[in-house]
Amino acid sequence: MANKANDMTRQGKISRKTKETEIDVSITIDGTGSATMDTGIGFFDHMLDQLARHSLMDITVKAKGDLHIDTHHTVEDCGWALGSAFAQAMGDRSGICRYGHFDLAMDEALSRVALDVSGRPFLVWRVDMPIPRLGDMDTEVFREFFQAFSQAAGITLHIENAYGVNAHHIIESCFKAVARALRMAVAIDPREAGRVPSTKGVLGGSM
Repeated sequence: MANKANDMTRQGKISRKTKETEIDVSITIDGTGSATMDTGIGFFDHMLDQLARHSLMDITVKAKGDLHIDTHHTVEDCGWALGSAFAQAMGDRSGICRYGHFDLAMDEALSRVALDVSGRPFLVWRVDMPIPRLGDMDTEVFREFFQAFSQAAGITLHIENAYGVNAHHIIESCFKAVARALRMAVAIDPREAGRVPSTKGVLGGSM
């Protein structure tokens, strides 16, 4: 049976194995922000830590990928697995606030996120990175992570960096803003009284 969004045991667990990656993910929506990350990519682990801490979701990600090629497959597939676990944990999404937004400043960088936990996936990515690499990561793979996450999670996700100079600050402000917007959107609205927050009576699909 799908989790009710007002069931305070909203949890999801996904194992995903392909010829390129093996990934195990668990997520607890109503957590404390604890994080256990082991992807083999230090900077990516740091960003996933921020996602957990600022959303107050408990997240565990263990991934083994073809890093001898590059980081693309591992990062993208972590997005798919994490999004799938999120969707599983959210169930029918009844009782949630549904919408979230956050403007987040990090030193000289300002990033903005607006999202709808609608069941209808879509990504708008307006983030220009000033350098091609951060640590071991090609900066272009951050878009692939959020694309995969939004698709699997069923989230309409708009991410924009308004300005910034330091690439670390730019991408970290994006992750933190996504986390804070998710925290707002998945919160239980007591005035919804357990209803699905849509005039259609359901979220997702083409209905």
